[in-house]
Amino acid sequence: MIMESNRSSAQTTHPTLFIFMSLILFSTSISALHGDDELDLLLSFKASINDPFNHLSDWSSSSSSAANNVCQWQGLTCNNSSRVNSIDLTGKNFTGKLSATIFRLPAIETVDLSGNQLRGELPEDLFGGSNMLRYLNLSSNNFTGPIPSGAISTLETLDLSNNMLKGTIPEDIGSFYRLTYLDLGGNVLVGAIPKSLSNISGLQYLTLASNQLSGEIPQNLMKTLKLIYLGYNNLSGEIPSQIGDLKNLYHLDLVYNNLTGTIPYSIGNLTQLRYLFLYQNKLTGPIPRSVFELRRLVSLDLSDNFLEREIPEAVSQLRDLEILHLFSNKLTGTVPSGLASLPRLQVLQLWSNELSGEIPRDLGKRNNLTVLDLSTNRLSGRIPDGLCDSGRLFKLILFSNSFQGIIPKRLTQCKSLRRVRLQNNLLSGELSPELAKFPLVYFLDISGNNISGRIDSLEWNMPSLQMLNLARNQFFGKFPESFGSEKLENLVLSDNHLSGEIPTSFENFSRLMQLDLSYNKLSGQIPGELALCERMVSLDLSHNQLIGEIPASITEMPVLGFLDLSDNQLSGEIPRNLGQVESLVQVNVSHNHFHGSLPPTGAFLAINASSVDGNELCGGEIVTSGLLPCEKSIKKHFTWRLFLTCFFISLTALAIVISVVFVLVIIHRKRKDLELKRVENDDGSVWEVQFFDSNIAKSVTLNDVVSSAKRGNNVLNSLGRRRGITYKGKSSINSTEFVVKEVNDINYSVIGSNFWLDVKGFGKIRHPNVIKLMGVCRSSQKAGGYVVYEYCEGKLVSEVLRSLSWERRRKIAIGVAQALRFLHCYCSPNVVVGHVSPDEIVVDNNDEPRLSLNLPGLLLCSSNSKGFTSSAYVAPEASKGVVTEKSDVYGFGLVLIELLTGKSPADTEFGVHETFVEWARYCYSDCHLDTWIDPLIGGHVSTHQNQIVETMNLALHCTAYDPTARPCANDLYKTLDTVVRTGSCVSGLKVLSSLLY
Repeated sequence: MIMESNRSSAQTTHPTLFIFMSLILFSTSISALHGDDELDLLLSFKASINDPFNHLSDWSSSSSSAANNVCQWQGLTCNNSSRVNSIDLTGKNFTGKLSATIFRLPAIETVDLSGNQLRGELPEDLFGGSNMLRYLNLSSNNFTGPIPSGAISTLETLDLSNNMLKGTIPEDIGSFYRLTYLDLGGNVLVGAIPKSLSNISGLQYLTLASNQLSGEIPQNLMKTLKLIYLGYNNLSGEIPSQIGDLKNLYHLDLVYNNLTGTIPYSIGNLTQLRYLFLYQNKLTGPIPRSVFELRRLVSLDLSDNFLEREIPEAVSQLRDLEILHLFSNKLTGTVPSGLASLPRLQVLQLWSNELSGEIPRDLGKRNNLTVLDLSTNRLSGRIPDGLCDSGRLFKLILFSNSFQGIIPKRLTQCKSLRRVRLQNNLLSGELSPELAKFPLVYFLDISGNNISGRIDSLEWNMPSLQMLNLARNQFFGKFPESFGSEKLENLVLSDNHLSGEIPTSFENFSRLMQLDLSYNKLSGQIPGELALCERMVSLDLSHNQLIGEIPASITEMPVLGFLDLSDNQLSGEIPRNLGQVESLVQVNVSHNHFHGSLPPTGAFLAINASSVDGNELCGGEIVTSGLLPCEKSIKKHFTWRLFLTCFFISLTALAIVISVVFVLVIIHRKRKDLELKRVENDDGSVWEVQFFDSNIAKSVTLNDVVSSAKRGNNVLNSLGRRRGITYKGKSSINSTEFVVKEVNDINYSVIGSNFWLDVKGFGKIRHPNVIKLMGVCRSSQKAGGYVVYEYCEGKLVSEVLRSLSWERRRKIAIGVAQALRFLHCYCSPNVVVGHVSPDEIVVDNNDEPRLSLNLPGLLLCSSNSKGFTSSAYVAPEASKGVVTEKSDVYGFGLVLIELLTGKSPADTEFGVHETFVEWARYCYSDCHLDTWIDPLIGGHVSTHQNQIVETMNLALHCTAYDPTARPCANDLYKTLDTVVRTGSCVSGLKVLSSLLY
């Protein structure tokens, strides 16, 4: 009673206090209720995903992590009411599907889950669970399916870029009234750009790039826009003139579309514009003069169009311009002199136009030039001497013009130069001593001019030099002892007047891969020291005055693939073991004084008669048209006089004869082993069998091959997945393992009877990065048969990629590039793989990549094979039946992208391969490095950033839609090898576009 009396008194005496305390109790209970709701929603989200690195280990309902402590959890931020209002879990490697529970948090304003591996479709109610959300970023995941319908009226930032979202952009996108930032780029979206976007009155940043959008650019774009990025789509029609109404625009990017018509004059109204990119379209007409009134422009790229007429002198008004790309158009007239007055100009690329006249005399004197490429025009006159006055010029590309006079002395003193290409002009005079002392130049090509002088009198000191081409000039004197570089890989001095003997100091050229001294006046013997160049792949000494025999050491060069000694005065017999190295596939010894029989080695087995013509050679048992067979007996070569003179050593001679006969029998048997034979199998069927390796021919029988298929021991990792059914076999004689590919009746009806003739040429291919073809077995009763390969123990790149370090990935890239260079450049005829993908590359037990070859026609008939998943690696032109070396380069580019990003067309569910390429282009040009690189190698970025960036740059060149724009295998190998060894970095995708040109 006393207590009740006091309580009543308190209510009577302090009513305000009582109400206040009641409100506190009510608020506390509501807050606890909200806390419980948040706890459940957050734990539900955690349960829906996989967290391999336990980033969410503190997300727990245990007593130590009570509901009112969620604000301390990883990635969460709370507001003043202790409610979660922000979730930031970027780059945590989460996998699994996205749960919509986090969007039901009552106070949530920011959600950032970008840079993870979340997959599956976005929740249908994604845009229906919150009325407070202002920032949503789900970019750089693996989300698929359509963009959900609905809208969040409070949302200001929406980023769904770099996923695999499909379908059209929903019309109700215009209901996000408060959006200022919208990024849907890097997906697989189709259809037109919705007109409803015009409803978003405050939109400032619009990115829809790297999709498959079609139709025209809307005319009613928001006037508040500051950035528009619609590149890498299939947009058509003209650029709307209304674009000139966007007075706040500072970045306009419409690249890689099918836009036609002229550039609208109204574009000159964009006075805030700093970046204008319209390259790779089909724009025509002149460049509007209004473009050159955009005084704030920093970068202007209108390249790869059909623009014509002159470049206006008004370009001198762009005082802030740093990069100007107008290459690959139809521009005429002269190079504007006003360019010389632009103080910030760094990169000037006008190549592949129809420009004429001279280079402005003052170009480079007041600029900041780093890259100058005016190649493939009609320019003439002298090269200005001030091009390098900035002291920063590192790339000078002026080839295929009509420049005259000498190379300016001031230019030869430019110490910043790294890449110089002046070939195919009319330059004359002698080389300046300074030109032989460039400290950083790694690529120097001045071939195809009229430059003269003694090159052996120059003091060569170019420590970075890797490629030197002085061909087709008037140089004379002797071959220099050294060029001052231990890195020299390609040396071409052909078509000059060099004389004297070839020096023996080839220890100075230990890295040399190509040496071309043809069409000179060199005399003396071929130095055996050439064999010190263990990396030599191509050696051309033809059309000189060399004498003597072929040094025996030449036969031991381990990777030599091309050897031309034609049109000299060489004599003697061709060494019997020349060509025993499997890499040697093309030899020319014509028009010398050789005699005797051709060597019984692989390089001479089916050599063309023109490559041995003009000698006194005989064919022996070698199948060579136009050569007489050698005598089968050597008795007639002995005269009675010689017999009487040598009678006292008759027993020794007899022993020698027996030894020779024994050796010839062995050689004969080896050749017999490699001949086509008709063999009857155990079941009575008759087969035509031919092996290309004598060891296999002795150890593997027809029954071994046929029975391996019957046993059904199917394997995928030895030849790749696209080849259909392959079987692992074992010799019954010595347990040699091999792999068999079945060519059935259906295959045969597609590839035709010439397949069996064509495939024999593949049997000679030997390269450490190519899986060997060992033999073929063809049934006489039916059309089918079997192809036998070596068994390569290892795993497919596609199977092990995600566990490989950057060092191992770049080793794979180098190995495959070496294989392609060998197949394209050093096989005769050239070999086209037709389908290069991670499913065709085996990493063997020695950690070496091995490429499996596509035999003629088999690509056509294996697309329905079990496990075939890599059709996206087929080049665009291949879908039309056109397969060339550049098709292989395209596939190699895709392999590079996969090695770098860890993504593939199959894994990421891109509809067609173009989407994968465009996604890569978008990420490279518009995203930070750490957003597209494979997380596994992300830790290596600080050490290998230059290599990674440059490798991606090369990959994008390799995957150009136009085959002619892709590098050849030789150039891509050189570039990749240079990048890997030097880590050189030249920033910017478009700046690097002429690296391989």
